[in-house]
Amino acid sequence: QVQLVESGGGLVQPGGSLKLSCRASGFNFYDQGMSWSRQAPGKGREFVARITDNGFYTDYADSVKGRFTISRDNAESTVYLQMNHLTPEDTAVYLCHAPGRDLWGQGTQVIVSS
Repeated sequence: QVQLVESGGGLVQPGGSLKLSCRASGFNFYDQGMSWSRQAPGKGREFVARITDNGFYTDYADSVKGRFTISRDNAESTVYLQMNHLTPEDTAVYLCHAPGRDLWGQGTQVIVSS
């Protein structure tokens, strides 16, 4: 089955960290660029970060640059999003995306609150 499954979301205090995972199955993960997006309550979907198929190039939204890190493990067919120094403005559903296949995961909820 072709799918992306995210995990790792939850409730965290401001200033805290979380690491999201997205495991791919059903396609050749190693030749796909991957990205993370997020959707906050009442807002549209927002690009967060992307990574090339070989992991050599990454790109970030200005709002997360310096705080978030995208990485991947092609042997595990998994892409990660390490999120540090979280603020309430980072509260959203985080979605994994394989743009080349126009494939989205179901999302994982991140809530940043004291």
